[in-house]
Amino acid sequence: MPKISDKQREGRRQQILEAALACFSDNGFHQTGMADIVKRSGLSHGAVYLYFQSKDDLIEALADDRHRREAVLNSVAQGSGDPIEGLHALVRVYAQWLTDPAGEARRRVGIHGWAEALRNRRVRTNVVEGIDMPRVLIVALVERAQHDGLIKRDLGADAIARVLVAIFQGFVLQKCWGEDFDVEACMAAISGMIEGFRTTKPDVRRRSRA
Repeated sequence: MPKISDKQREGRRQQILEAALACFSDNGFHQTGMADIVKRSGLSHGAVYLYFQSKDDLIEALADDRHRREAVLNSVAQGSGDPIEGLHALVRVYAQWLTDPAGEARRRVGIHGWAEALRNRRVRTNVVEGIDMPRVLIVALVERAQHDGLIKRDLGADAIARVLVAIFQGFVLQKCWGEDFDVEACMAAISGMIEGFRTTKPDVRRRSRA
């Protein structure tokens, strides 16, 4: 067998992952077999199995790919000097991701992953890692804002993070169900909620007297 370059090897790997993504998006994990993915990829069984030994390997690889993409999104929020502006930036980039037609298959596969996580420990580990990435970032932004006196200190940073993550998970579900809703209006509502976390002047006075 002739040797292939690293670029060609990575191209084949992505070809297989795109085929798996399309199959999982259309039919879910349980209704998709390796034979379906091989057929969709246009490669031979042997070529596919050189890269991925099982369906679980493909699921994990897609999760890793999603985590890398989300890390890029999250870096936008980390680049802001103002932690509250960082939270708003995170809302904006996730709104863009939510409305990107090219991301529909990944959103659908993500939901299939949530369901699979109830029965597959390996998938659950990847799902939790994916959720922890934005949660940890939000916690850090909130704690910075609380340290700077910008957000009320009686609000738990982890609680705020989990609420925001849960809201976005709900939007992903609604989007994949085909719900017709105004994403910009919803993001404006979230931004208003974030502004509601701000420390008010009476809060500052109460802390000063204490």
